Amino acid sequence: MTAADASRSGRPPRAVVGSQINRDEEMFGAAFDRAIFGRFLSYARPYRRALVLAVVGVLAFTATQLAIPLIIRFAIDRALIVDPAQAVPLVVIMAAFAAVIAVNYVANRSQDYFVGLTGERIIFDLRRAMFAHLQEVALAFMDRTEVGRMMSRLQGDVSSLQEFIDNSVTAVGDIVLLLGIVVIMLWLDWQLGLFTLALVPTLLFVRLIWLPRARRAFRHARETNSIVNGALAEGIHAVRTVQGMVRETVNFALYDDKARENLRAHLRAAKFGQVMVPIVDTMTGFALAIVVVLGGTLVIERTLDVGVIVAFVFYVQRFFDPIRSLTMQYSVMQRAMASGQRIFEVLDVPLAMADKPDAIDPATITGAIAFRDVTFGYVKGQPVLRNVSFTVSPGETIALVGPTGSGKTSVTALLHRFYDVWDGAVTIDGRDVRDYAKKSLGRHVAMVLQDPFLFSGTIAENIRFRTASASKEDVERAARVVGAHDFIAKLPLGYETPLDQYGRNLSLGQRQLLSFARALVADAQILVLDEATANIDSYTEQQIQAALRRLLEGRTGIVIAHRLATVRHAGRILVLQEGRIVESGRHEDLIRSGGLYARLHAFNFSSFDDAEGISGRT
Repeated sequence: MTAADASRSGRPPRAVVGSQINRDEEMFGAAFDRAIFGRFLSYARPYRRALVLAVVGVLAFTATQLAIPLIIRFAIDRALIVDPAQAVPLVVIMAAFAAVIAVNYVANRSQDYFVGLTGERIIFDLRRAMFAHLQEVALAFMDRTEVGRMMSRLQGDVSSLQEFIDNSVTAVGDIVLLLGIVVIMLWLDWQLGLFTLALVPTLLFVRLIWLPRARRAFRHARETNSIVNGALAEGIHAVRTVQGMVRETVNFALYDDKARENLRAHLRAAKFGQVMVPIVDTMTGFALAIVVVLGGTLVIERTLDVGVIVAFVFYVQRFFDPIRSLTMQYSVMQRAMASGQRIFEVLDVPLAMADKPDAIDPATITGAIAFRDVTFGYVKGQPVLRNVSFTVSPGETIALVGPTGSGKTSVTALLHRFYDVWDGAVTIDGRDVRDYAKKSLGRHVAMVLQDPFLFSGTIAENIRFRTASASKEDVERAARVVGAHDFIAKLPLGYETPLDQYGRNLSLGQRQLLSFARALVADAQILVLDEATANIDSYTEQQIQAALRRLLEGRTGIVIAHRLATVRHAGRILVLQEGRIVESGRHEDLIRSGGLYARLHAFNFSSFDDAEGISGRT
């Protein structure tokens, strides 16, 4: 499909899908790393005792499998077709056979139990490690990572590792069984054994051709899984926008192309995963033919016992069983290696900001804030803030206003140290924020965002989310202060009302009021309100203005708002444009000065997208 054809059909050209795979490899790495297995073993180290018991079990099980054909051979040659006077009593052989079967059962149950137990514990540890790490990774990483791809690592890739654990110990048994059969066949009759094993080089040659192609196919299948999961997650999250813009057909075409690429990748991987099975079955048939023809001739010539050829038949069948099993397990191993590589690459993503060894964690702060010649951006060479300097006294409330993209939210992100400055410094109480422990900043700086995130649970649990020790009285008091108590009291279960996903059984305004209550319960000395009233109607906004004043009383506050009514009572207003502070002062002073703020006000608190047009004519 050409780019032009793709444009007319609404589908991306296949090269686009390929470029997405390349971007995924660029983000998470594409090289096959054999060290992954050794790193994976570090998670198994705490359970080495159970693993040892599992290996003992599988070795005992393998020993019984090797012993059974020998017992059958002994029964035929020493109990059934010899002089009865010299024959070994059949009951003795039956007792030995029963003992081997009993050991076989116990060993098989033991290996299954210990492998399953160890595998579940290792996967549990991996999931915990990934979740804990993702809570603290750099936001720059999360900004460029699709949720669906991350979920693929947390679920699909971890499941592949679990499958690998379940098969890994069995693979050890298969290898031992394979070697044991070779040794026993050569011991029983080295000539017949060599003729039977003559097929092995052919099988090895086929596998050498097969391995690199299979490896690429398995890797590509896992990569396309991530792309499809990312597209699926995006489609689910954006379903309202898709339906609102009548893009169902176009979005389906885009997803369909990714899904088809995923189908092709999995079909190719399945082909390589299964192609060795019929080859091994064919080799088994040839090997049995050699045993029957050559071994039968030796029996007729009385140079080989009947029991030996019967044992050979059993061993030939079992010789190719572990080869068949190892062939199928190879695809499992390849998926696990690819998945392990991607999981550990996520675990290697740098943390948001590592605490200094001597990071401080003061019990209290006064809340003095200072930005000193701060320059910062999200993309190298594209600064969002340029030499920004200002101070906020303890207990003072300032407001940040300006056109969209002027850097208002970046100021608050640097204060909480979600990102580090390029140049300059951000200080709290005269200490650089990089000198504080992250948990200290989280405790002393509370944020209320434009889109409040509510978690699964009750209303009370969401209000006390930051401060789990808050009492029922604390929760209710905070709700009353911000004006949320009245609507909560009208709900059938009140504060124990469970919330739907993202709190969608509440209005946007109600969800925002809960985020205000959550910030109040947190009782932080510095409070940041980032467009916190954007989703609240004018009537509700008037109700919470007084509540906000009580909320900010005695605290240092930074308020960002498009609605100038929200910030007009601030002690000081900073006006940003293109990453610089262009005006500073109280509402009345800025109105009189006739600058950008006055023009924003004159446009009846219009959107700042319009304000950008205004500022462009200054």
